[in-house]
Amino acid sequence: MKIVISLLLSFGLLTGAFATEKVLPTDKIMKKAYAQAARENKKVMVIFHASWCGWCKRMDSIMNMPETKPFFDKNFVIRHLVVQEAKDKKNLENPGAQEMLDKYEGGKSGIPYWLIFDAKGNLLADSRMPSKDKTGKAILANVGCPAQADEVAFFIGLLKKNTPLKEAELTVIAEKFILKPVAR
Repeated sequence: MKIVISLLLSFGLLTGAFATEKVLPTDKIMKKAYAQAARENKKVMVIFHASWCGWCKRMDSIMNMPETKPFFDKNFVIRHLVVQEAKDKKNLENPGAQEMLDKYEGGKSGIPYWLIFDAKGNLLADSRMPSKDKTGKAILANVGCPAQADEVAFFIGLLKKNTPLKEAELTVIAEKFILKPVAR
């Protein structure tokens, strides 16, 4: 009987260990993404996000719509890096992701924050759009999930510059990202 109980306990511990998904470090994720991008002649898009971030979820949902997903999949290896989680979910964060976000000047910009790299790891674009602060001083402001006309135009401009997407494809993407006014 003791053997049976020991076996059941061991099996339970093992299945519990396998059920816990290991969060990969950022450097491993990026190394694999660059290798895949090189093999498939694509760019790498990194999106920094967190489980609590509604704008992150909106961006993912639009990029995964049947009308837009093929355009992103054809041109990008897309990777998500988890940052800035709530205290009870810090275990979801990718080690090294916050450091990467800080390196590319997104640490205080809010999320989602995205970067586009070539297959060699050279930065081609980020989600910072030229703007002005309240005093009129020129700044770079995080677009995050583009929703307003100027933000969507900025995003589409970067896609146009960094991919062979056609005007019709870019128009579909733009139409999906534009935040529609709520009827009152």
